[in-house]
Amino acid sequence: MIIANEHRTAAASATIRAPYDGAEVGIHPLADASDMDAAVAANLAAAETCRALPAYERAACLRRVADALERETPSFADLLAREAGKPITQAKLELERAVFVFRDAAEEATRIAGEVLPLDVLPAGRGRIGLTRRVPLAPIAAITPFNFPVLLAAHKIGPAMACGAALTLKPPPQDPLTTLKLGDLVVQSGYPAGGVNIVPCELNVAERLVTDPRVRMISFTGSARAGWAIRAAAGTKRVALELGGNAGVIVEPDADLERAAERCAVGGYAYAGQSCISVQRILVHERVYNEFVERFVARVAKLKLGDPLDPATDVGPLIGEDAARRAETWIAEAAAGGAKVRVGGGRRGTLLEPTVLTDTRPDQQVECEEVFAPVTTVSPYRDFDEAIARVNDSPYGLQAGIFTRDVGRLMRAWSRLDVGGVMGNDIPSLRVDRMPYGGAKASGLGREGVRYAIEEMTELRLLTLIGE
Repeated sequence: MIIANEHRTAAASATIRAPYDGAEVGIHPLADASDMDAAVAANLAAAETCRALPAYERAACLRRVADALERETPSFADLLAREAGKPITQAKLELERAVFVFRDAAEEATRIAGEVLPLDVLPAGRGRIGLTRRVPLAPIAAITPFNFPVLLAAHKIGPAMACGAALTLKPPPQDPLTTLKLGDLVVQSGYPAGGVNIVPCELNVAERLVTDPRVRMISFTGSARAGWAIRAAAGTKRVALELGGNAGVIVEPDADLERAAERCAVGGYAYAGQSCISVQRILVHERVYNEFVERFVARVAKLKLGDPLDPATDVGPLIGEDAARRAETWIAEAAAGGAKVRVGGGRRGTLLEPTVLTDTRPDQQVECEEVFAPVTTVSPYRDFDEAIARVNDSPYGLQAGIFTRDVGRLMRAWSRLDVGGVMGNDIPSLRVDRMPYGGAKASGLGREGVRYAIEEMTELRLLTLIGE
């Protein structure tokens, strides 16, 4: 682990094995309570130095991380493919995105501005002005999931460094090695020692990070159940949550069906569907339903399932056999309840065949829960209002997609879909890493994307002045 720029060992350790074949990938230490306490103490000791670091120096540190990560992309990608089971081409894409996040953070570090406010709107403010500035919260506790262990760490670390915050990050237990490797690049960047700590640990130790009264903010990405439990335990801390979803897509009769089918095949099966904005529920107008299903099933049937180190692989293993077995059970339950398996459905260890289901019901788990596997459902609808209502009929609301040439319907969807983002003529899986990203309802609180995360990680401070 990395605390105050030092590599530390521990009495306990964990072995990471490849989801694809069980081969040993590496061993890492597991922090105990004293280690976590030391990490928070290191954040506190570094907080003032980080805050006082001028913008140009913070930006330079971030550019050094980006440059180093770009140089080391091949070794990072190989490690990510092995420990996370992510197909190598998708691993390289994750790293490209992470490089962008650090470069974007370097730019945003120089753009953190305040306002001048006229206060003479009331007699008490006569002759006065107000000035605002953003002050970083520190320490920040960050917790990231297994599905994007480098990119999502970048979305915590980059904004924190940009605004001069101190942060301790708990990486995912399934694949922490790439996050620790990223931590080495932060150490080498020149950011103050103790400003960024990477501390792998078990759940009982992570709970200390959540409840520690010294921590000012928690930034969590993961399951809805864990996220809302963290919020309940957080007390007075600020909390930002990026949680799960069961993203819906609407395909209107005027849509480009070939493009819609192609994009949905990407969005539903990239990284074996293990993304909170993975395409899960596809709603297609009844006039074009049969044609879309034919195109979509044919496209999904061509996806190659297999070894994540093979550049030709489209769909690799799930993170563990329990996850694959759970999805297989949900598919079987849906089929027993009348659903049709149009393609896929089989499982071999952690490998689950890309699966398309039709004739599902809204109360089946493949519809109403987050499947987090290479499984999609396709259902017909009669009119646009019905489609909007069915997408909204979910406890989640992260992102949605709509395919149509009708700008009026795009605007109506933007107004009425109860989600954090509507992707026009694209899939909900679209995330450009600069845009505001986050959800409604059970899908979370706050927004990520460097500029927006900086707002979450800072608080406004006001100064009033008396003029002439």
